[in-house]
Amino acid sequence: MPNVTPQPPGFHTQSTAHELKSRLDWGEPALTILDVRDREAFNARHIMGAQSMELSGLVDRAKSSLESNRDIYVYGENDAQTAEAAQMLRSAGFTRVSELKGGLYAFEDIHGSIEGTSTAGEELSAGAYNVFDRLKEYKEDTDKQKSMK
Repeated sequence: MPNVTPQPPGFHTQSTAHELKSRLDWGEPALTILDVRDREAFNARHIMGAQSMELSGLVDRAKSSLESNRDIYVYGENDAQTAEAAQMLRSAGFTRVSELKGGLYAFEDIHGSIEGTSTAGEELSAGAYNVFDRLKEYKEDTDKQKSMK
């Protein structure tokens, strides 16, 4: 009989927003999200739970606060900055670094949880935090659309 127990997505050196969000929705605590943009951009909007570590001090801060074998998802202003940060971490001995392709914008596009000063006043549904509530909202929206036809 095949194993039907759901499994979180695996780790890849380049990850999509869906992969990261799946791990977060799974409730997997063994990962760190690093935002390497400047502090002002981080304060305005960032992935919920991300840590700010600007490129200029990235390696020193990471070495002093993270285990070298921890799963690290990194994103920057664009994919080039993300790749640069990931390479810096890998060169410093971090073995499980994943580049979040599309960064914050890709994560926002799939309704990932975002926080920061520019999110104030936005009402988030329960589905922004929980996959079961998101599925319930999806079903309600689908049923509503069907009834309108």
